[in-house]
Amino acid sequence: MSAPISSELAARADELRRALQQANYQYYVLDSPEISDAEYDRLFRELKELEEKHPSLRTADSPTQRVGAPPQSQLAKHTHLVPMLSLGNAFNDAELREWEARLVRLVGEDALRAGYVAELKIDGAAVSLTYERGVLVNGATRGNGTIGEVVLPNLRTIRDIPLRLRDGGGALPERIEIRGEVYLPFDRFEEINAARVAAEQPVFANPRNAAAGALRQLDPGITAERRLRFFGFAVAAPDGARLPFTTQSGLLDALQAWGIPVEPHRRRCDRLDEVIAFVGEVETSVRGALNFGIDGVVVKVDSLPLQDELGVVGGREPRWAIARKFAPDIATTRLLDIQVNVGRTGALNPFAVLEPVEIGGATVKLATLHNEDLIRTKDLRIGDLVQVKRAGEVIPQVIGPVPEQRTGSERPWHMPERCPVCHTPVEKDEDNVAVYCPNVACPGRQLEGLVHFASRGALDIRGLSYARIEQLIQAGLVRDVADLFSLRVEQLVSLDRFAEKSAENLVAAIEEAKGRPFSRLLNGLGIRHVGAGAAQLLARHFGTLEALAHATPDDILQVRGIGETTAHAVATYFANETTQQLLAKLRAAGVNEREPRAQTEGRSLAGCTIVITGTLPTLSRGAATALIERHGGHVVSSVSKSTSFVVAGADPGSKLDKARTLGIETIDEAELLRRVGENP
Repeated sequence: MSAPISSELAARADELRRALQQANYQYYVLDSPEISDAEYDRLFRELKELEEKHPSLRTADSPTQRVGAPPQSQLAKHTHLVPMLSLGNAFNDAELREWEARLVRLVGEDALRAGYVAELKIDGAAVSLTYERGVLVNGATRGNGTIGEVVLPNLRTIRDIPLRLRDGGGALPERIEIRGEVYLPFDRFEEINAARVAAEQPVFANPRNAAAGALRQLDPGITAERRLRFFGFAVAAPDGARLPFTTQSGLLDALQAWGIPVEPHRRRCDRLDEVIAFVGEVETSVRGALNFGIDGVVVKVDSLPLQDELGVVGGREPRWAIARKFAPDIATTRLLDIQVNVGRTGALNPFAVLEPVEIGGATVKLATLHNEDLIRTKDLRIGDLVQVKRAGEVIPQVIGPVPEQRTGSERPWHMPERCPVCHTPVEKDEDNVAVYCPNVACPGRQLEGLVHFASRGALDIRGLSYARIEQLIQAGLVRDVADLFSLRVEQLVSLDRFAEKSAENLVAAIEEAKGRPFSRLLNGLGIRHVGAGAAQLLARHFGTLEALAHATPDDILQVRGIGETTAHAVATYFANETTQQLLAKLRAAGVNEREPRAQTEGRSLAGCTIVITGTLPTLSRGAATALIERHGGHVVSSVSKSTSFVVAGADPGSKLDKARTLGIETIDEAELLRRVGENP
């Protein structure tokens, strides 16, 4: 039986919730944080510990409840309080004036006196948020406008969306739906696609699709990883509910006062000429500086009573609002050539060389083509007229050819049989569309390979930035990763922007990197299909670089967690003569070739397969994994019948449920420490 909760604890929990909610409001809505990240984390941890010790203090609107819901088996349906409408479009100023003329015919000069509100049209996924007594209780996609899908667990992961509305902006109805747009910022979109390319996964076509797909995930953890954002722009309330505003501009101000982020580039205009000027300003100046996609400006009659009087056309389009769309971000130009660059793992990546064309305010000369199969599927030929789109206004992509414009002079393209840089015959994985240059010393792999080698997950050479590496290559001081270890201070000080102190620091950092564990070196070598996780598994199993270099594919397959594709790639890499020469240089430089091998005999967790789920009180996930492996256990990511036991912390999710279903033992951090003899 839990101890009674004192009024002091309850008051402290409430104080912490309010402080964290205020911090979120200042950060996400006002863009003016008043406390540091470290202070926020301290308050968050204190609240989380309070709620863990006293679960009755945990509330639905607590900041600790943003992530942690178990995956859903399917998405339930939600009927919107008021239908979420579509907008009619105006593609030029003349059509916008025709829209105003229709308003005047319907309600007379009142339409002109009411004024307008112009808001950016966010290119994302529309959602509705249901609040009861100010607390978020439901959230759904637009769906067909009347019925959407419940995605509340996913929406709760978006930190822009308050779990409880703030006091301010006027009295809230008992129940209210707030409508808005979920979007994925451009910089985050690029990060996600870069990670997917590195993992040899298909990239997302544009931020809108990535955002919409994230909202419909059954596992909120996946949604949280996308780091979506939100802007609000409308409300709906039950019949008879009193709203504390009578204009659209007042509505937007109230949303912001309630803690809902509202896109700041909005304007109240007395006349349509002002709206037209604002549209031009956004299209020519504002749009290119934004970190999210827009495809126009939404123009609304400002008066809410007049909106009600104007009504809806055909049950789907409001007469009182229209989208002034921008010129399309698609253009037609000539495909001059298809060329190939070589990535750090040797992957050959084709790209389009285009006749320069203006798209969305930028000159486009190059566009991604991803792989040979995509080029073949789209039937792209050198010399074609092609349609090009700036996907999400960031990455230009070739949509396809204009075949009716062909003259017969166009030429099909094929992936080269030899690397375009080093002329080594290329290889293609049987189960993969990617083509590779197998030459580990290929100059095309040089720059990206060196950058990866020096990165934090590999040798972690401090001070060796991308620009520095480019400089070293151009100076002829570095050709492969082993050359880094022969750099001398006197060589560096002769280069631009290298003072003697910075040169000494870099040489010292490179010397320090020699001592990194073998697993870090292995990750840094850039072997296909070998990331940090696989490198650690291989290093711990074989113990030394020498042992792994002489292992056969069958030997490598004995490592739990390593599959045939990776085993073949590793064996092929080490069988390469150029690799042998590189390893000899690394050995001569004195890099560490050993990894401490796990001695499992007599260890307390020897032979145990263990799953960690949730947030542990004192151990990070990495620290807990290292502890288990140090005592002979093996950590896996999913629960199965072969799991020995599960270590569960706060917010454990579905893994704990599955363990209970299978009858698998569940322990906490304290019990784990007791079993390995490291009591807290």
